[in-house]
Amino acid sequence: MIDPNLLPVYLTAVAALLFVPGPDMLLIISASLSYGRRVGVAASLGNATSGLILTVLAATGVSAVIAMSPIALTVLQYVGAAYLLKMSIDTWRASPAESEAVQYQQKMGRYLYKRAVMTNLLNPKALLFFVLFLPQFISQQIQASSSTQLLTLGLLLNALGLAFNIILVAIVGKLGKQMLTNTRIQSYQHKIMAIVFALLAIWLFTQQLSV
Repeated sequence: MIDPNLLPVYLTAVAALLFVPGPDMLLIISASLSYGRRVGVAASLGNATSGLILTVLAATGVSAVIAMSPIALTVLQYVGAAYLLKMSIDTWRASPAESEAVQYQQKMGRYLYKRAVMTNLLNPKALLFFVLFLPQFISQQIQASSSTQLLTLGLLLNALGLAFNIILVAIVGKLGKQMLTNTRIQSYQHKIMAIVFALLAIWLFTQQLSV
């Protein structure tokens, strides 16, 4: 379902993209440092989930329809920025808890999973990426339909992205585990994540979109 002649080029492009720092990487690294590997993995799964949703939207043509409307993209951009800003405020106001508690980590894992999903889905840049990047590797030399090829390319992208993020979490989470034993850092956990959400909101608000 992927042209074997295009596959090496596609894998090279994906590898290059994975190593470029972006908002997703910032969120996952911050989650791993602030709350440990368990929460970092949850954020990675949230990112992968949103990627799967965007893949399906791209394969069915929904993303292309939205991308053709500058108004829809602008609304999505401002709604996403406002959502991130609200997350920043809510996280800043949250009272610190004992980060060593398994129950607490599970709660933060669910919280950041949902936030990672919504952050990507409300990012018009992510939608444009799937609309503009994946179709470049659709081939007329194989029998698979364009939709099937888009779906396969998107699934491969998400699988590789998840694997990369899990490795990143394993590396960063080791440092995060050491930080979690520091009581002073524990009291600033929520503040750190609040700042990250605020930075993401500013980043999204100031992005220039083009179709």
